[in-house]
Amino acid sequence: MYFYMLYSITLLIRFVRKNSIFNFIYEFAIIYPSPANLNIFYNFGFLALLALVSQILTGIFLAMHYVPHVDYAFASVEHIMRDVNYGFFLRYLHANGASFFFIVVYAHIAKGLYFGAYAFPRQLVWVIGVIILLIMILTAFLGYVLPWGQMSFWAATVITNLASAIPVVGVNLVYWLWGGFSVDNATLERFFSLHYLFPFILLALVLFHLIALHTWSSSNPIGVGFKLDTSYFTPFFMVKDFFGFFLFLLFAFYFLFFNPNVLGHTDNYIIANPLSTPPHIVPEWYFLLFYAILRSIPNKLVGVLALVSAILVLIYIPIGVKLYLRSNAFSFFHKIFFWIFLFNCILLSWIGGKPVGSPYYETGQCLTFFYFIYILVFMPLWASLDKLLVTFPSIRGMWNFSKWSALNKLF
Repeated sequence: MYFYMLYSITLLIRFVRKNSIFNFIYEFAIIYPSPANLNIFYNFGFLALLALVSQILTGIFLAMHYVPHVDYAFASVEHIMRDVNYGFFLRYLHANGASFFFIVVYAHIAKGLYFGAYAFPRQLVWVIGVIILLIMILTAFLGYVLPWGQMSFWAATVITNLASAIPVVGVNLVYWLWGGFSVDNATLERFFSLHYLFPFILLALVLFHLIALHTWSSSNPIGVGFKLDTSYFTPFFMVKDFFGFFLFLLFAFYFLFFNPNVLGHTDNYIIANPLSTPPHIVPEWYFLLFYAILRSIPNKLVGVLALVSAILVLIYIPIGVKLYLRSNAFSFFHKIFFWIFLFNCILLSWIGGKPVGSPYYETGQCLTFFYFIYILVFMPLWASLDKLLVTFPSIRGMWNFSKWSALNKLF
């Protein structure tokens, strides 16, 4: 019996190896050599892929019942919630799935910053990842408009109006985005079309991201020796990924089944009314960081440039930061300021949900300044300092002061 099982498996492997498509999948997901010291923080990429697939599948089923028309959009969403079998589950899974998607992607980016995953030779992997983040943000914004609630309508009005800050062509660009002279039916129809299209572009970009990753191999927590000690991705790391997946499911199920509306805005359960402006217009929580950066600058054009730069500046990191130590886990200053930067981003998100006024406005300006200074100045500075400490032993000896050593253990 065991002989026939072994023989069958051998025949299956031979068939897979002879078929180009199956062989690609076999080498891509089964025998891909992964560093043996990958920890739980390397699960977030796998979780992000599953979240994207979930969003695409639920979006396809929701599109079967959604009506992209200003007179029927809000009612069609309520029809999905009340009349379609398990429609409430699909809608909550899709709406909350966007939040879960951003959670794992932001965690994935934070992992890359901490462990130096952007360093040579993985610059292309990082750049494609930043493009994925940009398309994600655009896709999520377009989807936020589709329920045609109060917050959807006014968020669309405010955000699309930002294009008017562009000199010469700004106003015409806004009219082109609207499909008319105000946010109306043409706007909703084109937003729905793009929201349906962009996830498939995301899927293609994710494929390129994975190909680039597998071309130059995964990073690892120590940044060195990954070719000396590797294991097959399946089953060793696939088991770890699915363990992280089930842990994440417990987290997601709490929101999905017990608090499905806690991550949304209550005003979005009111049908859009162009004649009634909400007292405080805010986007979804995953946009608040960039929204705070936009609001912290009084000049409209400069604010828009800062908003876009807050995302695109991430592309600068693999270009401007030349890591001497392949992982920031060994750099004391990198670790300290990484956690300060992470706390700064959390504070910016909190500020983005607050009204424009003192002291939130001034605090947001300071936090925005630190956001850019950390990436443009501090990260290259600490990389140079690491090289100096490693190159000159006399300077490195200062590292062993008891106060530094005790503090270093905390991080």
